[in-house]
Amino acid sequence: MLARLTRATADLDGPLAVVDLDRFDANADELLARAGGVPVRVASKSVRVRSLVTRAGERGFQGVMAFSVREALWLVDAGVRDVLVGYPSVDRGALAALARHEAGRREITLMVDDPAHLELVRQALAETGTGDEPPVRVCLDVDASLRVGLGLVTVHLGTRRSPLHDPPDVASLAARVASTPGLALRGLMFYEAQVAGMPDSSLAVRAVKRLSVLELGERRGEVVAAVRDVVGHDLELVNSGGTGSLETSSADGVVTEVTAGSGLYVPGLFDEYRSFRPRPSAFFGLDVVRVPAPGWATAFGGGYVASGPASRSRLPRVATPGWSLTGREGAGEVQTPLHRTRGAVGAPDLGVGDRVWFRHGKAGEAMERFDRVHLVRGDEVVDVVPTYRGEGKSFG
Repeated sequence: MLARLTRATADLDGPLAVVDLDRFDANADELLARAGGVPVRVASKSVRVRSLVTRAGERGFQGVMAFSVREALWLVDAGVRDVLVGYPSVDRGALAALARHEAGRREITLMVDDPAHLELVRQALAETGTGDEPPVRVCLDVDASLRVGLGLVTVHLGTRRSPLHDPPDVASLAARVASTPGLALRGLMFYEAQVAGMPDSSLAVRAVKRLSVLELGERRGEVVAAVRDVVGHDLELVNSGGTGSLETSSADGVVTEVTAGSGLYVPGLFDEYRSFRPRPSAFFGLDVVRVPAPGWATAFGGGYVASGPASRSRLPRVATPGWSLTGREGAGEVQTPLHRTRGAVGAPDLGVGDRVWFRHGKAGEAMERFDRVHLVRGDEVVDVVPTYRGEGKSFG
């Protein structure tokens, strides 16, 4: 695999990003199969290459989950349809732009979890004088974390996202949306990060995942029913899941769609998942500029560290076999030292000018470091396409 990438990019200078199209397509097909026929929305934050977001749609994904309103407007202007913004926004300028954007009001759904979010949209409509039609569609973000009572203490397992957890809380905000001119409730989102975003690395983690799936399966149905009673009709959209939880989310009959994105690239943080076969498709290549001592090599670039709690898990993975980051320097700001792993068999010698391959800890974040990505099929580059950064876009 890596030898193919090296041959394909032999005439190119590093640092460079590549995506293997055969693997990307196979990953897309597997994600769709794991969803069992439930529509899959592509998470753009995990891709950040517009042509590859489009490619996922061509493989069968339906709709996009964007991570900002400005990104959603840009995508709609580029012809993308049905864009769900996955996070609330307080960007007044972007909300005003949405209010003025007729196609955006038809194609974009905002995420909200607080009356203050509704008021910001109302202010945008009032200040732009664009009226209440077509209404701005919104989706309620429901906290999908697991809360476990241990005596007088409640343990929160999952991310800190929405304040909406219990059915009455969600129904109350749904009623607020229904009574607000210029707004329309499209649906609900449940993102169970403690299931979708955690590797199956231990018995304890797997137990928490099973408990979370059972609890959320029951509560999700209760929330949907409570909101339906308030608004008086079925919801068009009930979104759930991520790459690590497609099977369990899609198995719930109230879920109308699931979301995935990281599974297209399969970054390093997904190596320990057992629910699917990791098939990495995205890599970045660095060139060796120094050999400071036998068994050592120093590459130019490489300090592309993933977001999240600071730990070794957030560092890039050295994909070239038999070589490792150093504990003292890790992935460097300008250069990255590597050492030959003790006892490694078959590790290639690395000299000045040789290429070393890495994988980012997360998916789309790596593309923020590159203007373009080289698309490889077999042992040749078949296309070069811009990343979001290469198109002059940075959405946060």
